[in-house]
Amino acid sequence: MTKLLSLAISPLALLALAATAFASDIMVMNAEAPASLTPVSKTAAIYMILMNHGAEADVLKGLATPVATHATPHRTINDNGVMKMREIEKLALGPQEMMTFAPGGNHIMLTGLMAPLKAGQNFPLVMTFEKAGDVTVTVQVVDKVAGGGDHMDMDMDGN
Repeated sequence: MTKLLSLAISPLALLALAATAFASDIMVMNAEAPASLTPVSKTAAIYMILMNHGAEADVLKGLATPVATHATPHRTINDNGVMKMREIEKLALGPQEMMTFAPGGNHIMLTGLMAPLKAGQNFPLVMTFEKAGDVTVTVQVVDKVAGGGDHMDMDMDGN
């Protein structure tokens, strides 16, 4: 009887788990921010891996976090040997596409930090997507992000 009951419940349990696992087609992995270099730092970067498990493209519409006044997606470009950051106007993630945010490439730029980021702390980042809606991520503050590099060495003024 116990075996028969578990067989009857198993499909229902799997269905419930599937609904929870796929409530949002956007998956965020390894969200990290390097600790602030000085006690007066006003900027920081967040690195992560984004994956769209959906059948349709999705677009990032906004970012918010309580640790900074602004959060925007940026990309790092090489402009005649000078590394510069540019805001990504429209960040679209295609179906089944994965995008890596890493030092020297795409990242989430935080400006107007409320306080310096300290290794060991974490904070929420709300990513609002056109189709998936709000995806809340816990960002871990680490001493050094894998892949090295430092966002503070970049030219942010567009020159």
